[in-house]
Amino acid sequence: MRLHRLLVYFFSAFPLVGLAQTNDFLNLFNRGKGLYLQQCFVCHQMNGQGIPSVYPPIAKSDFLNADKKRSIRILCEGQSGRIIVNGKPYEGTMPAMVLRDEEVASVLTYVHNSWGNSNGVVTVSDVQEVRKTTAYPTYELLAAVSAYPPLPKPPTGLKLREVSRLPMNGVRMTSDGSGKFLYVLSGFGDIHRVEIGSGLVRPIIFARDYLVKKAGDQGDPVIVTGMTMDKDRRLYTVINQQNNAQLPVQNVVTVYRSTEFNKTGDPVTLKPWFTTNYPGNSSYLHAAEHIGFGPDGFVYLSNGARTDGNEANGDPKYYQKGETEITACIWRLDPRHQPPLFEVYARGIRNVYGFTWSPKGEMFATENGPDAPAPEELNLIEQGKHYGFPYRFADWTNKPYAHTPDPPSGLQFTTPIPNIGPDGGFNGNQISSFDPHSCPGGIVWLGADFPEAHRGTMLLTRFGNFIREPRDAGFDLLQVRLRTNAEGRYEAGVSSFLAPLGRPIDIHQNGSGRIYILEYSRPTTPALSYSMPGRILELSVETPR
Repeated sequence: MRLHRLLVYFFSAFPLVGLAQTNDFLNLFNRGKGLYLQQCFVCHQMNGQGIPSVYPPIAKSDFLNADKKRSIRILCEGQSGRIIVNGKPYEGTMPAMVLRDEEVASVLTYVHNSWGNSNGVVTVSDVQEVRKTTAYPTYELLAAVSAYPPLPKPPTGLKLREVSRLPMNGVRMTSDGSGKFLYVLSGFGDIHRVEIGSGLVRPIIFARDYLVKKAGDQGDPVIVTGMTMDKDRRLYTVINQQNNAQLPVQNVVTVYRSTEFNKTGDPVTLKPWFTTNYPGNSSYLHAAEHIGFGPDGFVYLSNGARTDGNEANGDPKYYQKGETEITACIWRLDPRHQPPLFEVYARGIRNVYGFTWSPKGEMFATENGPDAPAPEELNLIEQGKHYGFPYRFADWTNKPYAHTPDPPSGLQFTTPIPNIGPDGGFNGNQISSFDPHSCPGGIVWLGADFPEAHRGTMLLTRFGNFIREPRDAGFDLLQVRLRTNAEGRYEAGVSSFLAPLGRPIDIHQNGSGRIYILEYSRPTTPALSYSMPGRILELSVETPR
């Protein structure tokens, strides 16, 4: 009956269409229906109604019907950010669909002529015309950047599986330790719940619902970089908002904390918990990054440098005196007070992305280095110590830049843990600590729930280089084995653990011998775009048969 009504509409709307063209339309429509069931219905549902407040409707959609070329572009390039559909706001992410030109034409012909939509035929030539103006001007390029890499072979005694393919670029993961769900933070501030068993992804919190507008932040950058969960299952997120209304331009750091749970038990309703600000920078602003709870119950928050090495910006709107008292350091917050008591725990740290603790309470952190080719760092973070920035990088004694300042008299530096090989940048001589520009990220400590061969080691992700050559560095998971040298200091045996990976950015330990790896995107080299969303992998102990 539906097909009969469609044919009545089609012949009345296009009375001069020939039989061959009619057959072409029916072929497109019927093929498009099959593709819709394969690719689209999970989000937009069988009847095109979508999921209220989550996925927009495409049935009787004013957004869809207003611009046929836009609908082609969304399928070929993806869509993110706020849109209004039938008077209601939606602010999610839809990745590009890896479909050939004729498949895009088919599924859009079906969508544009179903559920009250009446937008005519989408032809292959229509798709070709729009696709060549997108970020992926050919299907072949889109397919190349969209391909998920094959799973690397895990070490003996462990197994690796794909948990879920994500609809957005994730930057952080956390969980309540139950083994049922993961919570994934996107760079836009949205939070999704991932069911570990089924891989089902569902948004639970949108940034638009909790970000508090600051004076002057209309269109100003918002950087979302950190998330954790406390023992009471409350979520915390770290938000950086640049405020151009106050001069010098300010970076406003806000830590949000959830205050309620929804009907399915997910933490929701994020409210400001801690806020501070300091001068921003138009060129560099590594800002507040990772947040986590230490074994002492305090909250630790890394806050990166506002410069690459204390240089002046030159723009009178911006602060010209390099670092401040609360930049390039790690903060410690006491959550027993409201507002939380704040102190600087350690200094001289350019850009920490991840940290973890040993069973003895020792804190270890990964640190990203400067544009100069200094090694990336692994540091043992101790209270009151200074780790060199902006006066020193890794174990270098030379100045990387003309503007690198001389250190204050009497200031002592703590150098990174040296890498004694065989991997991670070691080339016969120890390096402190990893390949330049390999971008170390999340890090975890493996305990007694892992096989004896891996206990007492650390695993860390490396996002991979993208601003410098000459070679591909990173795109992997490294294992670090610590030992004490003759001077009583740690040195690290570093070996490749999983490679290649699609820009791994975070890693999370969920207990019971399970580790979760968050791939930001899909390519395993810097040669291809890294905008296509990645996936979550589970590394677990293999059960003996």
